[in-house]
Amino acid sequence: MAEEKRRSPDAFGATVFIGLKPTMTYVFQVVTQLNSGAGPVVVKARGNAIAKAVDVVEVVRRKFLEGQVEVGAIAIGTERLTNRDGRDANVSSIAIPLTRTGPLPEPPSAASGAPPPAG
Repeated sequence: MAEEKRRSPDAFGATVFIGLKPTMTYVFQVVTQLNSGAGPVVVKARGNAIAKAVDVVEVVRRKFLEGQVEVGAIAIGTERLTNRDGRDANVSSIAIPLTRTGPLPEPPSAASGAPPPAG
């Protein structure tokens, strides 16, 4: 029912699909995308993974990027899928867009002791 995570960056940002991995795996993925300057990051899930998607968004906005993330218009829907028994089933889905409102983190500079970028 829940699908493995996938990331598909496009002109409008990135999408993180919530699946069977631990919640913090997805939290770090979302934070990384938001810190990289990607446009809105959309957290998507269906079925039993919807609760985990909400947890991921809440951890990102309340613990990691507090006051720096805005939740957009949440889209909910129903998808018709064929289950393992060959029967059609309705599965709920959710898409939660997150946009970074705070400043992006500064990249490491040569003055901080970090090696210069390879070029």
